[in-house]
Amino acid sequence: MKICIVSDSHDRSDPLVEAIVEAQAAGAQAVIHCGDLIGVNTLRASLRLGIPIHAVHGNNIGDVAALYRMMAKSNGLFTYHGQDTVLELGGRKIFVTHMPHHGYAFACTGEYDLVCHGHSHTAHAGLQSNVTGGKSWLVNPGSVAGIDAPGVDAVPTWILGDLEDMSFEIRTPQHSESEA
Repeated sequence: MKICIVSDSHDRSDPLVEAIVEAQAAGAQAVIHCGDLIGVNTLRASLRLGIPIHAVHGNNIGDVAALYRMMAKSNGLFTYHGQDTVLELGGRKIFVTHMPHHGYAFACTGEYDLVCHGHSHTAHAGLQSNVTGGKSWLVNPGSVAGIDAPGVDAVPTWILGDLEDMSFEIRTPQHSESEA
């Protein structure tokens, strides 16, 4: 199963839609949003694409009541999980949060195949050693809106993940940036 992992859209609908469209074209069947979504208007066009979206709070939570109302009216396409969540997708156990230190801590438990977080606006995907002696994937898709992304030419980033072979590719609009 392929998934689209995004974060930090900060009320920018167009780059979120662009990432989801590209991910769907690559075979993604679900979207994980790691927080700082902000408002319902950010999601309206994305929900019309017909792919399930799972989202958590960020540190800029916006209108939470409106997000929960949208979830109730989405016919199961949008699930707003609150502070963090555990998902089971493609036979994998996934922990989703916004804050990097929470993501790191949960990756270190060894209880999850994949831990997704946002906040720093810096994309990364790598294996994290855990207390079981194994490794868990820890990914941050950066900012799908490109806000405050590192570098002179800040660009939006997101991750295309393949849960079957556990590969995670950092993407920028219309092309891949790097592969982990």
